[in-house]
Amino acid sequence: MSPRNAIVLLLALSTLLFLAACGSNNGITNPTPPPSGGFTNANLDGTYVFSVSGTDQASALPYAITGTFTANGSGGNGKGTITGGTFDINDADTTEFTSGPIADASINSNSFYNVSVDGRGQATIGSNISGFPNLTFDFVLSSSSHGLITEFDSFGTGSGTLDLQSSGVTPSGAYAFSFSGGTYSGAPFATVGNFTLGSGGAITAGLADFNNGALTISAGQTLAGTVVVASTPSTTLSTAQYPSLAFDVFPIDANHLKFIETDGNGTLSGDAFSQTTATLPSGTLAFTLQGSLATGAPVAAGGFMVTDSTGDITSSSTEDFNEGGTLSPATPVPFTASYVAGGTGRYTISNFSGFTPAGLTYAAYPSSGGTLLVEIDTVGVTAGAAYTQTSTATFASASQGFGLSLSGDNLSSSGIDPVGDIAEFTAAPSGSTVTGLIDENYYTATSPFFDQVLAGTYGSIDTGRSGITATTGTSTSPGTLNGGFALTLYTVDGTTFPFIESDSGQVSAGVIVAQSSPSSSAAVAHSNMFVARPMFHPHAARQKKN
Repeated sequence: MSPRNAIVLLLALSTLLFLAACGSNNGITNPTPPPSGGFTNANLDGTYVFSVSGTDQASALPYAITGTFTANGSGGNGKGTITGGTFDINDADTTEFTSGPIADASINSNSFYNVSVDGRGQATIGSNISGFPNLTFDFVLSSSSHGLITEFDSFGTGSGTLDLQSSGVTPSGAYAFSFSGGTYSGAPFATVGNFTLGSGGAITAGLADFNNGALTISAGQTLAGTVVVASTPSTTLSTAQYPSLAFDVFPIDANHLKFIETDGNGTLSGDAFSQTTATLPSGTLAFTLQGSLATGAPVAAGGFMVTDSTGDITSSSTEDFNEGGTLSPATPVPFTASYVAGGTGRYTISNFSGFTPAGLTYAAYPSSGGTLLVEIDTVGVTAGAAYTQTSTATFASASQGFGLSLSGDNLSSSGIDPVGDIAEFTAAPSGSTVTGLIDENYYTATSPFFDQVLAGTYGSIDTGRSGITATTGTSTSPGTLNGGFALTLYTVDGTTFPFIESDSGQVSAGVIVAQSSPSSSAAVAHSNMFVARPMFHPHAARQKKN
């Protein structure tokens, strides 16, 4: 049964939730249970690093935004004040951004935010860029130090994260990174690598792997350059294939940095995490991957890699996949592979058997944010991460709320429509129901879906692997483009669940994170992990727009 058709079965519950969610304040609903919570504007207090990447609305080209804003923690659940900040924007639309990427744009006084009791909220950012619209970001907090975010306006459709910034961070030591985006010529582009910093931020050792549209593969290249935090972007990364990549760097803390490309060749953005070990972890690793095949079809995959210490990914490994709406069997597919060191802190994973699609090779870099992965073959362009599993617990052991971020591509008869969702829900600890609210922005939207009822069920499929099937909206209004979703999710630590979408209407991936107590400033474990993001789909997006 499709998620859209399942709406009828949950209509009674959806109606109750819809009535419970009535009432608004400055455009943000303050819901009453369910969903529940005790979040207020005080939980967004301080300077935060935010980042999104996706597809702009004007020209269906890739873009990225990364910056900081300072929230004053006031206003209850009403309007709070954003007192300052800056951001960079890199958009491949050269007809609008004629001078290329914009760095260090000031955030003006026409900026504010709101946090609802369930941890969902919105931030509106005004800037000093002439003729540029205010930007609105929809988010859900997992704690006072971390949130999941999506753009929620008519400028673009993109997803990312929101993190409380530590002050006075100077990057040092070894890091592994994962960046993705698109080229200005309209191809998906992804890279992973590592670097070790010496005096003045100089890279003393480093490696990088690049996948440019599944056409140009540059594997294991020596990386040089500098990594410097400065008001004027001054970070450079250089390899034989790509000698002049320039970035701006926004540190979250000493272990986690955000990067955005500023050179006008591409829209790469992403994360760098401390590389505390150069060894690929042994044991069960939960992974998700997202991107596109060489044909342009969107693809997502997830499951468990079971690694040993002798170079094998064993037959206990399993995969779920969604290739352009074609789904893997209900029972996960077993696979094997092998891995080998290819430089300090770098591995290649290859010789896959039973994995879909066939013929894959990945570069892998262990880090504090997970083992970062990028495809280095001509089958497609996918990126993601794998995380050591420390618990197999599902929602049945948790009574708190959960934040959800989903991004990917809606599939319809007229083309591919990039989507980004933010949601908050509760899972009944003694039952199998999930109830909450969901917001969605999508590429062709004239008005995003906001405050839509989310209702469904969850179940444990097997050890550490679970599922959610949910509908959105009511019988007369579907609530989201797909009318709901079916997710396959993988337990990392009992509080963090990366997932892929397992229905034929969309190809997406994302993460679910347990919300900590609103009074706590500490993020739950792994909330800052890297999450696979959709790759740019050039021809599909233009087809949909036109």
